[in-house]
Amino acid sequence: MTDSFETFTDTPEIEAIDVWQSNLFMTTNPYHEMSKEELIKLIYADVNSSEQSIKSEVALSAKANLKESDLDFLRSDDADIQTLSVFINDLITTVATEVNAGFWPEQAFAESTITESWYHVTQNGGYHDAHSHPNCSWCGIYYLDVGDSSFEQRSGLNRFYDPRNNANHYLDAGSQYLNSTGIWDIEPVNGQIVIFPSYLKHSALPYFGKKDRIVIAFNARVDLI
Repeated sequence: MTDSFETFTDTPEIEAIDVWQSNLFMTTNPYHEMSKEELIKLIYADVNSSEQSIKSEVALSAKANLKESDLDFLRSDDADIQTLSVFINDLITTVATEVNAGFWPEQAFAESTITESWYHVTQNGGYHDAHSHPNCSWCGIYYLDVGDSSFEQRSGLNRFYDPRNNANHYLDAGSQYLNSTGIWDIEPVNGQIVIFPSYLKHSALPYFGKKDRIVIAFNARVDLI
């Protein structure tokens, strides 16, 4: 009797196509220890100079127990702030160049411009509800002093939310790669910088601690030059 089914011994080539990815990037500011104290001093000087908690007056109802600057913090003439600004612009240019490889014209060069920047000084019980950032392509958070943040207690963490609506509408062994929680929590570390696309919703979970939690955040656009 002849077997009517053909047996394949070779696995056919399978092409992986990456679509709808959300790329986050993390690095460490190499100048952190040199500039940390001066930056913190400048931040508290600004905090103490104003009677407003949220000087930007943006999304007031989404924030609690925190101090926020105007949206031009990194435009200062202070040398440490300027060094940080240049470093961040270089980081964003590097990230944008990497993820846009194959989409830009050959031999194209890009330049990042920080369009908005601000600090958050978060006190006990402070938080910032889920939100995204319009009018820019890339955003970032620089952890200047994480205070008493705790990953285990989910205190003072930045949480990112899966942008794919209904990606987890059905979960089994075949869809575990989607990250069934729908969230991604980042453990804050002093000197760490997180860069992410502007459409990605994120929040600052409630922070509980005696020390202040201090971050510098920024938005940027990228242009070909």
